[in-house]
Amino acid sequence: MSDQLEQLTEAKVADFLQQNPDFFTRNAKLLEKLYVPHDTGRAVSLVERQTTVLREKNQNLTSHLSDLIDIARHNDVQFEKTKRMVLALLESETLDDIAVAIDESLCQDFASDTTSLILFTHKPLDVNNLRLMDQDSASVISGLMSTNLPSCGQLSKAENEFIFAADAIKVQSAAVVPLVQGEALGLLAVGSFDPNYFTSSQGTVLLSYVGEVLSRVAYRIMRQQEY
Repeated sequence: MSDQLEQLTEAKVADFLQQNPDFFTRNAKLLEKLYVPHDTGRAVSLVERQTTVLREKNQNLTSHLSDLIDIARHNDVQFEKTKRMVLALLESETLDDIAVAIDESLCQDFASDTTSLILFTHKPLDVNNLRLMDQDSASVISGLMSTNLPSCGQLSKAENEFIFAADAIKVQSAAVVPLVQGEALGLLAVGSFDPNYFTSSQGTVLLSYVGEVLSRVAYRIMRQQEY
């Protein structure tokens, strides 16, 4: 193959085109990549200028299409991960099941470093993998709960220590999702040891969706265990 390429000369290309005058008719897409100046002296040919503009426009559209395809593939992957987490949550029968499903999904599928699930209740419940407390004792996170909306970025030192406890010293950025079902139920926090992993400019659509599903499942199980 390399020998054939080395033997190919401009003369042979010219000879081939002379013998095949309809070559570019049958291979029109090649014209998009060719540069064929239109000799008009010092003046710039309108045809040449239009061709250049169209070629640049085609290249930009091709690049944009490639970006859209990459985004679509990324969204497909995110959807599959989210679907697995939602199904695991729906299959949960206890609060500990919820905590395990959240931790496994977020730490394994979404590459976070740690998670914290805090639920508000006045009654003692038998749990091992999450924290239960009276809402009045969680005033330090009231600012995160006040809007009922997810937030991303760096937490204050007090918020970080309250939410992540022993892992707080390593957590540099976090995503926080208030859990609400008619009333404040608690908070889900996802922590990263990378200060740039979660930023305030990130979208929160996925977090909102996870929060809505988690709130409904947690509310149902908490009411079942309280009675």
